[in-house]
Amino acid sequence: MAVTKERIVASALEILDTWGLADLSMRRIADGLGVQAASIYWHYTNKQALLAAVADEILAPVSHGIAEDVPLPDMMMQWARSLRDALLAHRDAAELVASTLSSDLGSVRPDHIIAEHLDPAWPRSKSRALARAWTHFVLGHVMQEQTRATMISLGVVVGDGDGRDDAAFEAGVGLLRGGMAGLPS
Repeated sequence: MAVTKERIVASALEILDTWGLADLSMRRIADGLGVQAASIYWHYTNKQALLAAVADEILAPVSHGIAEDVPLPDMMMQWARSLRDALLAHRDAAELVASTLSSDLGSVRPDHIIAEHLDPAWPRSKSRALARAWTHFVLGHVMQEQTRATMISLGVVVGDGDGRDDAAFEAGVGLLRGGMAGLPS
């Protein structure tokens, strides 16, 4: 079977989910596909470009289904939960996505997605700042959850299996939501 970008990203996601970001290498992906690593570089010039494609795949569900017929604070809550769910669906996804966003790589940017749905009368800088604040909260929260899950699985800390902290997440986005009430339109 021919090596395609889609197969490479799918293989990378399998490795990410099984072994984590630290073990996601071009050689391991190539081995999983039964090809030489050079075949991967034909499609992706370097590992960062591949990680950006993987991040785009992880984030793809976030751009769908933003309900615009609800009040803005409710829409932001819905979007934040959607982003969190997308990140929690893959091991170490928050770390991978954060590094991709920090490098300005990838074509799916969650902060840009939600900024497009904010009040068009607002200055663009205000919309972007609000979107980034929400994005940074979600990324940081999920990164902590995923790190804790790894520590639990390694026996470094005692706790239940998945490291999720739904109550803390809801409290955090609730505070962000409450802060939006004071924003002038």
